[in-house]
Amino acid sequence: MYGEHKGLFHQYHWLIVRGQQLLDGLVIFFLVLLLCRFYGLEFQPDYFYLAAVTFALSILIFSLVKLYQPWRGAQLARLAARIVLSWIFVIAILAFLGVAFKKTGIYSRKLLLTWSLAAPVALVMLRLLVYRILGWARARGYNTRTVVIAGAGTLGRQLAANILQVRTMGMKILGFFDDNHAGEEVVIEVDGGGRFPILGNLDDMVQFVQQHKVDMVYLSLPFRAEARIRQVIDALQNTTASVYLAPDVFIFSLLRAGLTDLRGIPLISLWETPFFGVNGWLKRAEDLILGGLILVCILPLMALIAIGVKLSSPGPVIFKQRRWGLNGEEIIVYKFRTMTVCEDGGVVQQAVPNDQRLTRFGAFLRATSLDELPQFFNVIMGTMSIVGPRPHAVAHNEYYRQHIPGYMLRHKVRPGITGWAQIHGMRGGSNIKDMERRIEYDLDYLRRWSLWLDLKIIFYSIFLIFFDKRAY
Repeated sequence: MYGEHKGLFHQYHWLIVRGQQLLDGLVIFFLVLLLCRFYGLEFQPDYFYLAAVTFALSILIFSLVKLYQPWRGAQLARLAARIVLSWIFVIAILAFLGVAFKKTGIYSRKLLLTWSLAAPVALVMLRLLVYRILGWARARGYNTRTVVIAGAGTLGRQLAANILQVRTMGMKILGFFDDNHAGEEVVIEVDGGGRFPILGNLDDMVQFVQQHKVDMVYLSLPFRAEARIRQVIDALQNTTASVYLAPDVFIFSLLRAGLTDLRGIPLISLWETPFFGVNGWLKRAEDLILGGLILVCILPLMALIAIGVKLSSPGPVIFKQRRWGLNGEEIIVYKFRTMTVCEDGGVVQQAVPNDQRLTRFGAFLRATSLDELPQFFNVIMGTMSIVGPRPHAVAHNEYYRQHIPGYMLRHKVRPGITGWAQIHGMRGGSNIKDMERRIEYDLDYLRRWSLWLDLKIIFYSIFLIFFDKRAY
């Protein structure tokens, strides 16, 4: 029967939450004890009070940020980020209390630093262990939830495919309900997919959910069916199922979509910068630290290049060009001059293979991307980042924004010296087809951004200096 396969801990969720809270507190508490032993310190009352206060404070903060909500379907990376940020908040409160009560000097600095770094790692590892255990159990049919999907359109089918591709979520699809295709079947062609019946129309779904005690209902109906959605939601209030509304926003080209609210009114961001809040601080810290270190290391090389540019042809050493930066604001980008001209007008001819405007030394600089080195000054000034969409000349921007949908979304972030498109070979070329592919990579970078992705791009960019034959 549909309703027989209930979760193993379905009736004891509150107990599991308490267990998670207790485990988190114990991990934090006993780390202090273990580190005291490791550093040869006595576990004095002061250390006990520190561990005990943090035990209680962590559970409170973690609960407030909803760290103990169900994990089913959640991304572990986002969960880990939430743990780290929550722990930083806990440490900030402890630091404030330590200064306020003049207790900072009684603790070992080594112990506090090690504890501050080790605790979030231990908490994430604990989550990972439990996550794996639950995933193993769910993949074998334990602790599962029954699911029905309202709407057999594109969005409903994509929801089903996502559920089926991750068996560790422990979600069993019973079928679909749709007003227009009752009695038909939906074929999901993914690993572990198959055929699923359309069990009836949306009115039939409410009775089915009640009779079979379905755990979860996903509403994947188009925006134009607002009245019908309201009817279904009202009817589902008479069931015990958890109901989720999947907005049909995929008709738009989304960039870093997310949920927010304005004084209690829920909002969906169709596109937003990924560098908002803490992410913005991380990105800027990355640019200042790495950019500063790189700049110090390359200053002697830049001095030699400057001499080479000056001796190779008449004209300035640095080529300044107007480009668009963050939020489409005009910036000045610095490069070593590689041509006999310094074009920056309404029409800018992009470099082509064997370009007659290139100096011999300039051709070498462009082939190795060494002409871009002065842009590290742009990074320190804050007009550019080390990694991001490459900036185009103002004249090119005006042209491409009119011909490529979503082109201006790349200006939601600072332009970069190197980027996701560049390490995939999207260099040179100015026709619409090439630029469309480049923009696809730029927008994909904004959707996927992480500190790790930036480091990966920087690593691959170093090799492109020596091995990329497409630069000109």
